[in-house]
Amino acid sequence: MRLLAILAAAGALAAQVADVPSGPDPREIPIPPIKTPLGKMPGVKDLPVRKELPAVLTMNDGTRVTSKRQWDKRREEMRRILEYYAVGQMPPAPKNVKGREVKSETVLEGAVKYRLVHLTFGPSEKLALDIGIFTPAAGGPFPAIILQSGTPPGATALPRLPQGPNQGRGEDVLLLVGPAPESATAAPKGPGRGGAPPTAESIAKQYASVFQRGYALVTYNANDCAEDTTLRNADGSWAFRTTRFYPAYPGYDWGVLAGWAWGASRVADYLEKDPAIDKSTLIITGASRNGKSSMIAAAFDDRLMGAPVVTGGGGIGAYRFAGPRRSETLDIMEKKYPNWFSPNLHEFWGQREKLPFDEHWFLALAAPRPFIALEGDSDTISLPDAVRQSILGAQPAYELLGAKDRLGVNYSHHGHAFTADDWTAMLDFFDKHARGKKIDRTFDRFPTEQELDAAAAGAARKQ
Repeated sequence: MRLLAILAAAGALAAQVADVPSGPDPREIPIPPIKTPLGKMPGVKDLPVRKELPAVLTMNDGTRVTSKRQWDKRREEMRRILEYYAVGQMPPAPKNVKGREVKSETVLEGAVKYRLVHLTFGPSEKLALDIGIFTPAAGGPFPAIILQSGTPPGATALPRLPQGPNQGRGEDVLLLVGPAPESATAAPKGPGRGGAPPTAESIAKQYASVFQRGYALVTYNANDCAEDTTLRNADGSWAFRTTRFYPAYPGYDWGVLAGWAWGASRVADYLEKDPAIDKSTLIITGASRNGKSSMIAAAFDDRLMGAPVVTGGGGIGAYRFAGPRRSETLDIMEKKYPNWFSPNLHEFWGQREKLPFDEHWFLALAAPRPFIALEGDSDTISLPDAVRQSILGAQPAYELLGAKDRLGVNYSHHGHAFTADDWTAMLDFFDKHARGKKIDRTFDRFPTEQELDAAAAGAARKQ
């Protein structure tokens, strides 16, 4: 009887495994392709299986990279591959960013100055983005932290598309087109969660330690760049391509994350000219999906230093190692949020070992600029070993450029959140590696398996 019970249990487990999709559902309604300047690259059927992480210091033709000159060429190869397969091709920088100060005020009893600036750029200067700039009232220029958050104080919140019909339900969003019933399509609320939007005073109080340590804080709403919705048009195309920056660039297949990252670069375009800002130290940060786009921005814009927070799947952790401890995988991302990525990533669902890249490439492209991954020890969606593998895989690029210590990681005691401890670690890291201050802490420790178990147990007790 015991043997029969064991066999029955094994059969049930096998049935469960068989029910797990090993690739895209054949019932998916396809997304119409967009012809881009990148042209066509090999599809998943034409690529070899590579269980190891693709090396950052090996050219496409197999040549070993041993000099900065070679690295410059390798970086361009890597960026082309990442645009094609990972994030979608972004349009070139518009080179016509202008800013108009809309309002200004002093907050925190005169200690901080706030300015709302309206940016315009792009074809015929028809694109726009509002940014909020907080600086200490005295001194400067200041290193700046660019934070993807809500609508800046005093700016008008833009109208939002509704969410997709099965968005946020853990379902395959490509099985449906068109809107859901009206009750299920309300766009997410902006800052304040339906209450009063935050003021310049309230934001300055929240981030007072940032200003006390001599940094500026610059905020923008990523949804003003690309709308975070899986809503699709009747022909299967993404509805987000009909608003914000996308209609101006119809020949590019960039996903939502790339749109947010491209927006960060437009913020940097303006900050380079702002006399209150130290343009040599521009740091991009954000949590979760905004952490993913922060990572992309730092990889594609040489002016930006990266500090992504709790990025989960499609973020810092290598796809090839994700999955254990309920962490997010490529398959999960392509099921729930394919709108975030390149349309060419979808066919790698179930075949991650054929990827011609992995997430460590984004980190390597930031070299030699300081870059830190900020994580939580009870954040189940991000696997520490996948993060570790990305750090190790990117390290050769930093070592080649003599900047080994500038690639860091920090684990704080929290789940999927952006906490005060993360801000402290971020400021300490950039004080040390961007401002040359003496900081007696390192940024290279990962939690042990026992510590992860304890953190998970502690989080469970709090629920």
